[in-house]
Amino acid sequence: MPGFVDEAQVHVKAGDGGAGSVSFRREAHVPRGGPDGGDGGSGGGVWLVADHDVASLLAFRDHPHRRAPSGGHGQGKGRHGATGPDLEVKVPEGTVVRDQAGLALADLVRHGDRWLAASGGRGGRGNSRFLANRRRAPSFAEQGEVGEEAWLNLELKLMADVALVGFPNAGKSTLISRISAAKPKIADYPFTTLQPHLGVVRFGEHELVVADVPGLIEGAAEGRGLGHRFLRHVERARVLALLLDLAPADGPSPAGQERVLLTELGRYRPELLERPRVVVGSKADLAPPDADFDGMRISAVTGEGISRLLGELAGVVHAARAALPDAPPVVVHRPVPDEVRVARDDDGTFVVRGRAAERAVAVNDLNNLQALAYVQHRLKRLGVDRALARAGAREGDAVRIGPFTFDYEPDR
Repeated sequence: MPGFVDEAQVHVKAGDGGAGSVSFRREAHVPRGGPDGGDGGSGGGVWLVADHDVASLLAFRDHPHRRAPSGGHGQGKGRHGATGPDLEVKVPEGTVVRDQAGLALADLVRHGDRWLAASGGRGGRGNSRFLANRRRAPSFAEQGEVGEEAWLNLELKLMADVALVGFPNAGKSTLISRISAAKPKIADYPFTTLQPHLGVVRFGEHELVVADVPGLIEGAAEGRGLGHRFLRHVERARVLALLLDLAPADGPSPAGQERVLLTELGRYRPELLERPRVVVGSKADLAPPDADFDGMRISAVTGEGISRLLGELAGVVHAARAALPDAPPVVVHRPVPDEVRVARDDDGTFVVRGRAAERAVAVNDLNNLQALAYVQHRLKRLGVDRALARAGAREGDAVRIGPFTFDYEPDR
């Protein structure tokens, strides 16, 4: 799998909303034509979509930015701006999405699983939306909302039926090259495999996906060797195949290898010890006659025991597939609170938070007296005045809503 990348960062930027229009009817025989400014279109969102045709996160290594189109601006005669189309960003099946703090946001397991990574900004309303009995000729419109943007960490956990687990140089790469069309690098020194390889194995009526992952050493659960970068690729495998080197040069015996492998798997995730597994001795052609191992023996070089191993794996995988249905995608929803909240900053400024209040300030031109009066009325209806009074704000105190700062004047 050339160019395999299992960790990457992506910067997602949703489209901005289009601005509303300030326009009035100018038609013959229509005196005092009213406002007819159209609304701006909403910006497109950015969706991460699991796709089985994507093998790794290579596309994000050198080009991490993904931006959705913005919405169109409104125009006169009630013409609304076009909505920006959503952008779908394809990622491999088994991709975990995390924020910069490492908190999991979504787990895209199956083909077609999708998660909204950035919401598009809503379009601004045209001046025709602000027509009222006391405002017959509104001279203002809303600007479009800015689309969300964020840096996200992507982490790929391979989706495989069988994961080959063993010490470095235990023969995993030789085995997968024997039973599939995968062509990993093979050499007689440890840590030849520095990135996972997937191979499709066909045995009779069965088809298995087998993963050859970097070798495991003692202390991998604490990050030694390739540590967690290796272990996370084992998490989703239905069956574990433990390859024990029957001809170790100077390493532990087969029994010692099995003990270390199970210990590290259990320390990383205890549930891995409950996963179905097959234990097999590799390099049977090089094993000494007195090798202390009573289980299945194979040689990927001569072909000894390969058919028996594939039959065993096919049976165990078939049973595991029936017993463990595909897990649904895991998505963490974090809705933005709409209620008004007031907190005091370190410099003594009262900071008002809440999507509706922040939007009212952000999308209106506060240099326009009509717009300013509308925003004041809107904030009052949202309960901002009451919230500031409860928080202890006094006349003259600084208050900040989004980027706008003003002096507090209590409602009299």
